Amino acid sequence: MDARGTADVWEDLVTTALLGTDRRPPAGGAPGRAAPVALLDAAAVETVRRRAGLRPATAARRPEPAAEDPRPALPAAAARRLTLLLADRPGTGGGRRGASPDLMELLPQWLAAANAQGYAAPPETLPALLDAARGRTDLRPAALAFAGPRGLWLARLNPDWRFALRAAPGGGAALPDLDDTDGVRRLWEEGLFAERVALLAAIRAARPTAARELLATTWATERAEDRLMFLDSLRPGLSAADEPFLERALADRSRNVRALAAELLSALPGSALAARMAVRAGACVAVDHTDGAPAIVVEAPLECDAAMERDGIVAKPPAGRGKRAWWLGQSVEAAPLGTWPRRLGGRTPREIVALPVTDDWQGELHAAWCRAAVRQRDPEWSRALLGTPGAPEASGPGAVSLAERAKLLGTLDAAERADWVAGFIAAHGLSEAFQLLGVCAVPWAAPLGRAVVDALDIARDAGSYPWSFSGVMGLAERCLDPAEASRLDGLLAVPDEREDASPGAGGYWAEAFQRLMTTLRLRADMARELTPAGT
Repeated sequence: MDARGTADVWEDLVTTALLGTDRRPPAGGAPGRAAPVALLDAAAVETVRRRAGLRPATAARRPEPAAEDPRPALPAAAARRLTLLLADRPGTGGGRRGASPDLMELLPQWLAAANAQGYAAPPETLPALLDAARGRTDLRPAALAFAGPRGLWLARLNPDWRFALRAAPGGGAALPDLDDTDGVRRLWEEGLFAERVALLAAIRAARPTAARELLATTWATERAEDRLMFLDSLRPGLSAADEPFLERALADRSRNVRALAAELLSALPGSALAARMAVRAGACVAVDHTDGAPAIVVEAPLECDAAMERDGIVAKPPAGRGKRAWWLGQSVEAAPLGTWPRRLGGRTPREIVALPVTDDWQGELHAAWCRAAVRQRDPEWSRALLGTPGAPEASGPGAVSLAERAKLLGTLDAAERADWVAGFIAAHGLSEAFQLLGVCAVPWAAPLGRAVVDALDIARDAGSYPWSFSGVMGLAERCLDPAEASRLDGLLAVPDEREDASPGAGGYWAEAFQRLMTTLRLRADMARELTPAGT
């Protein structure tokens, strides 16, 4: 072997190839027509030498076998379906998709159904399943639940799948039995951050008081970002018993921790902070009868004092917001909604929202009430602020933005939510309904499904631009009840195009309805394949 290291020889060959054999002949050779051949021969010999000259290393320890997965195996038809779904890749181009279903978009629904039935993932599908979850963060919770212990075992062996360890509670580590006091204490004091978060969440779900007491033991020594995550873990099961701990957190040295503590306390209508906010907000809002008809008058705070800041009100407004309006909004959204009927003459939420608000304060006041209704999960106030589905957008009592309406709808039960959105679509069509449809339970209730299909049919007959409804059509493919497929038969033909219609629109609509019907039937097949025999 050359006295020089094999790495140096290889570098010389690479340099010669880059410069060219005319400028730098191969070692031991001369320029000319034979020089390139000599260079390739030398590179071939050196390649073999580099591969054969590796010294054997100490054998690595073989990994422990994956833990057993006790869940039942998938039915054969469902396993074949999963393979097809994982083999599909989202289209990279724009334009028309044709009449074929987008299988990758059905994978989240398939995983949810498989997890609901308690099936285990076939081992041979785990690499493709982890690859799919790597590319789509929205798939990860369901995909990792389906992958089970074998999926985490594989993830530890492949750096490309390490996301699974970060996403899994405790990095996939086993948590001690909650009755094992010493084990719990040891993991809490010595474990990795992800393990500690998982442990706190598990204890909080079973024993809320014990979780809070465990957190208190190390609270003073935790980092600010860790305190924020741990504090957020108290959100599930939040109760009046958490108030003393949260009140102490209002004095935390981290502004983010203080803000979160104030938010959690304001979600407890009986807390002392909520009472303080009720006093502040009540001093700003009143009913005035000066002009005969009652109206709400607003006098926003003149300053943000230290007590307000301690209770979570941020003094500095974002760009474009006035200080007083910013302070008012924070005060009102943190005040218990029960404050307002007492403060405003015993009126109901619907009557309060219907009152005119003087001096252009209506938008600010109603937006703050919206945030309060969402935070406090108050359906009565949500109904009042939503108004009737047919009310004109951005006008009239209780009218708020579509984003705010979507959040308010989330406080209502699934049936009421679907009925309200169906009424909205009947009154306004589909052009503004996308955000609202996204908060409705899947599959859509029959009235909502019918409203969507009817609105699509109306849009087609009106000669509308078909691609304007591609988002709603995609939602319908995933969310419409498969039982509605039979109603689409009359929409599959290419309609006669109106003179004012978009060129080719009729063909696109027929193709889109064909894809919708095909997808619905495919979803019905998926559900049957995942249903246990005899059910």
